[in-house]
Amino acid sequence: MERVYDARRRRPVSRLRAPRVLVCDDTDAVRHLIRVNLELEGYDVIEAHDGEEALNILASITDAEDDPLPDVVTVDALMPRRDGWWTVGMIRTDPRLEHIPVVMVTASVQSHHRAQAEQAAVDGFIAKPFEPDELIALVGVLASGGRV
Repeated sequence: MERVYDARRRRPVSRLRAPRVLVCDDTDAVRHLIRVNLELEGYDVIEAHDGEEALNILASITDAEDDPLPDVVTVDALMPRRDGWWTVGMIRTDPRLEHIPVVMVTASVQSHHRAQAEQAAVDGFIAKPFEPDELIALVGVLASGGRV
């Protein structure tokens, strides 16, 4: 069995479930594209329309012992209500969530956006439009505990 990190217990455990990804994007078509491609590879996918919904989902999961946190979060930079930058900041400052790898999937690809992503401790950066295989490969590395 594959070994994964259980954030609640701070130790490795046997994987008895599919890797889980929270996909946060305000564009339905992008969320659908990411969801379908990840599900075809065996991932369990949760969707959020913006950063506020993503944090609400994460908060509800941290309160439920039988509902595992996502192994990876993908997030768009520009969204209504709460954008990706706010979302990453909230994840990185919450001790229950700070270990979760975050992939920024965005059309905001200028050099200052990449610098901002690096400063925010984003684990991966994918430019829209993107090749689904590129995203799947990156999520796979991060979900298995690897670094990019």
